[in-house]
Amino acid sequence: MIVDKFHRVHDYLRISLTDNCNLRCFYCMPEEEYAFTPPSRLMQPDEILGLARVFTDMGVRKIRLTGGEPLVRKDAAEIIEALATLPVQLTMTTNGTRLHHFTDVLDRAGVRALNVSLDTLREDRFRLITRRDQFSTVMGNIRLLLDRGIQVKVNAVIMKDLNDAELNDFVAWTRDTPVHVRFIEFMPFSGNHWSSNQVVPWTDMLDAIQTRYPVERLQDEPHDTSKRYKVPGNAGTFAFISTMSAPFCETCNRIRLTADGKMKNCLFSEEEMDLLSAWRNGGDVRALIQASILQKAERLGGQMPDSFRQLEADTLHNRSMITIGG
Repeated sequence: MIVDKFHRVHDYLRISLTDNCNLRCFYCMPEEEYAFTPPSRLMQPDEILGLARVFTDMGVRKIRLTGGEPLVRKDAAEIIEALATLPVQLTMTTNGTRLHHFTDVLDRAGVRALNVSLDTLREDRFRLITRRDQFSTVMGNIRLLLDRGIQVKVNAVIMKDLNDAELNDFVAWTRDTPVHVRFIEFMPFSGNHWSSNQVVPWTDMLDAIQTRYPVERLQDEPHDTSKRYKVPGNAGTFAFISTMSAPFCETCNRIRLTADGKMKNCLFSEEEMDLLSAWRNGGDVRALIQASILQKAERLGGQMPDSFRQLEADTLHNRSMITIGG
């Protein structure tokens, strides 16, 4: 097992396939001109499978594919089907724009649940946030997944004075549609111009929803990052991911592998372990994984103050969200 010095067992691996994306969400991508990683520096399909096999041999039981946007990678189908041969639950986080090209691949790979990033239910605001005109495609692909019996979690990053007025619109969507909406507090990454006054704490979101709807607290799953609720009688649910105002580090079981083969033991960690170079040079990858996990801080990469209100984003040393994979 992959166990850190705080006795947390890590059995969930998030693999970024690429830092490229066909959307340009400002909270994810740096505003300045961004140079995507050259293909030669990305993990190749056989390297992804080989490293993933090492992790599964060490106890990983769930793998999530991320990006950038994982489905813009030309060999995404090959990678998905290869990873499906491992003894893991395989899933993915996607922006939803290309899912209609991959439904048969997902079926063959046994993928029965996906996360789709969607921060607004308004077409004009979607264009503002993503700088692209793909709203109808994303909504159509969510319906396509649901019609095929695939569970859909919708990840919505909530920002004050941008989309916080849509909380109840998302909850209304769950009345007849079996989507599981997760409201995410805005998090700081390199280049996304984060400030604490843009964060809407999860308790404020819940208060806003309760002004309109009766809500029922649901039982959380082990290692769940979200606090789950529903409106009684609704087909879907909603939840809050409270990374900034109420972190859940004590139950963390996640490891991240960036598209260029660096292991991050925490989303907010400054340190990275270069697994890809070791793999290509025949090094002891298992030892590097263990060394990295033993360096894991108790809380938020060891970089965060007790209250996010005290955080100065310029003091945070990390990658941009698009290069981490979320």
